[in-house]
Amino acid sequence: MNDVMVAPDVDGPEFTRTGLNLADGSLGAEVLYVTDEFFGARERMLNPEPPVFYPDKYDDHGKWMDGWETRRRRTTGHDWSIIRLAMPGELTGVDFDTSFFSGNFPPAAALDACYCPEGDPDESTEWKSLIPATPLRGNDHCFREIASGRPWTHLRVHLYPDGGLARLRVYGKPHRDWNNLDTSTAINLLALENGGDQVAWSDAHYGEPRKLLRPGRGINMGDGWETRRRREPGNDWCILALGHKGIAERVEVDTAHFKGNFPATCSIQAACVEAGAETEQSLITQSMFWQTLMPEQPLTADAIHEFMELADLGPITHIRLNIIPDGGVSRVRLFGKPVL
Repeated sequence: MNDVMVAPDVDGPEFTRTGLNLADGSLGAEVLYVTDEFFGARERMLNPEPPVFYPDKYDDHGKWMDGWETRRRRTTGHDWSIIRLAMPGELTGVDFDTSFFSGNFPPAAALDACYCPEGDPDESTEWKSLIPATPLRGNDHCFREIASGRPWTHLRVHLYPDGGLARLRVYGKPHRDWNNLDTSTAINLLALENGGDQVAWSDAHYGEPRKLLRPGRGINMGDGWETRRRREPGNDWCILALGHKGIAERVEVDTAHFKGNFPATCSIQAACVEAGAETEQSLITQSMFWQTLMPEQPLTADAIHEFMELADLGPITHIRLNIIPDGGVSRVRLFGKPVL
């Protein structure tokens, strides 16, 4: 078998850098239904890794392709699939990725969405068109912006009439319904599913800070925020936004899989930032003077560290995690009660 080919990185629109891929299978997104998957299994379409191509790889159905691929249609109609997003979200854009599909890509694709927070869609579900039939090209990325202004839970992807899609990436901001929330129960206010997000950072050579907010423990050393080796004075840091204003009660810092490159110590500063004053540059400047929520604490390799002794700063909206001097952290969780 020849050496594997990996799809190159592309410089996508702004929404690919600021939004979270809510169709990421590693976050829990799932393909619930496909009309056909003869050549390529449905779950490949939601793989967060770049598509790959093996020139000489075949299986019982023919050429192995890294994506969802249907058979050649010999009847009227078209192929389609239904996807449950990893979490409800307000969508900002989509990437129809046909990497390595050169003679078997769909001539066009479209995207519908629905909001079914209590379950999966059925025959009575109302779908809304987000992206009408859009021409595709082979071995390419088709980026389209979405401006629906409301949350969605499921997608319906149409391929006209058939063919293969290497990856479907749908970007947006996770949506949490805070109405009627029990404010007496502490939750992880930094969790992606609760709307937590990255804002700014000093360095992210090996992994962006958003990985700190993912559910569960990291699966390997690549599933976390890791900076390059610092060769100058100072320390690395990142600013994280809580999903909702809240009062911090407990912090967890997880260095899972970081054994020879975990930070020696860490500390946390925090602030309640006025709505509308959250530009990236202004927060970077302000964060240098934020009050200390958690003083400098030692860290160890491949372990969950729990910190209960936090300063009483009242409601906060953002934190600045300082890692000293550099290194990698897998997850950060801030448990507290939301302030409505």
